[in-house]
Amino acid sequence: MAMLIDCLKVRIKPVSIPTPGSLSHANIGLGVGLLGGRYSLNPQTTTESEIKAAQAREELTRAAAAEEMNLMRKNTETGGTLARKNVATKAELMAEKSKNEEAAMMADIAKLNTMSIRFTKFKTLLDMPVIDLEQLRKLSWSGIPEEIRSTVWKLLMGYLPSSADRRDATLQRKRKEYEEYVAQSFGRGKATLDQALYHQIHIDVNRTHANIPLYQTPRIQEALERVLYCWAIRHPASGYVQGINDLVTPFFHVFLQSQTKGDVERADLSLVSPETLMEVEADSFWCLTKLLDGIQDNYTHLQPGITRQISRLKELINRIDARLYAHLQSQGVEFIQFAFRWMNCLLMRELSLRNTIRMWDSYQAEGTDGFSDFHLYVCAAFLVKWTEQLKKLEFQDMMMFLQSLPTQNWDDKDIELLLSEAYMWKSLFHNSPNHLSTQS
Repeated sequence: MAMLIDCLKVRIKPVSIPTPGSLSHANIGLGVGLLGGRYSLNPQTTTESEIKAAQAREELTRAAAAEEMNLMRKNTETGGTLARKNVATKAELMAEKSKNEEAAMMADIAKLNTMSIRFTKFKTLLDMPVIDLEQLRKLSWSGIPEEIRSTVWKLLMGYLPSSADRRDATLQRKRKEYEEYVAQSFGRGKATLDQALYHQIHIDVNRTHANIPLYQTPRIQEALERVLYCWAIRHPASGYVQGINDLVTPFFHVFLQSQTKGDVERADLSLVSPETLMEVEADSFWCLTKLLDGIQDNYTHLQPGITRQISRLKELINRIDARLYAHLQSQGVEFIQFAFRWMNCLLMRELSLRNTIRMWDSYQAEGTDGFSDFHLYVCAAFLVKWTEQLKKLEFQDMMMFLQSLPTQNWDDKDIELLLSEAYMWKSLFHNSPNHLSTQS
């Protein structure tokens, strides 16, 4: 009996489990490891039923192996597809970035070419024996290159003659005349000045462009005080009015810039000689005088010019944007509450000095009415620009918004858009027979 059991006993030996990569038709047979098992059968000592069971398990093993291989193949294909998609996406992004960079570069090149062409046109005009001022105005309306802005401003303001032969003599004469004004007023010391007038000028100059270090230096402040004091003494009908201190700085800035040949706000003033600074002072004095001659009613007693401008602005807004006008009225907002400063300081408290200088290129190109009539339309375009924000606000919030408008990040493009809109309103309304009944 024991011998019979020994003969029927299944002989078992351990085998290793195949990996998916090692499976093949050659090594799949009765001796293959069973799915999930650790042993194989010896066919010499195995019954028929055991052999059939092993064959069934073999089929299951083959099916499982085939399924696993298919799954691995699919995963590989999917991974490859995703990888290809990622590579394609990355390539597309790089191509788009390259395209954008190329477009930006081409735009810069086009801008430089345009600037070069415009500069050449300016130089051609300025080199003429007698400058065609009308052509110079047309060219200046879209902005004046920094390198020649000083000369162009002096020409457009009427400070320099159009004839090249007369310019040097005119400059020498006018600068000497200003030096005499300074000597007459300041030659015997500040104690002999009109103390009330000088005190007010001194206070205002200290507050002028407080955010620009250049205008907080003693040399610059003293120069501005001399310009403003000499102007006020020679214009007793108006005298000095707060706000005029702002109006001198664009001239001073541009003329000093031409002497420093770089960023004037970072210039080493120790390199600017007293004689050069006196020339900047003199040129600023005479151009300020030309400017104020055209808007003197803004600064005479009761400032009737500003009152008239505000009335015209009110009527103009009613025609341009009736809904905004109605909202301002419903909230009890009076135009004088915000627009007085716009007229008195020519929007200089609302815009940066750089923005102002660009705007004044166009103001001077407009001719004698640039700082009066055209400025009115600029103020109208400026107010209408904030229509959507203003319509959502009530009185208190509206006044706070109008006193601190978000123009800190404005650049030349913003100013040019504002000027273009103002020009459009002027073209539409200025010569209209029913427009601005208060116009004088």
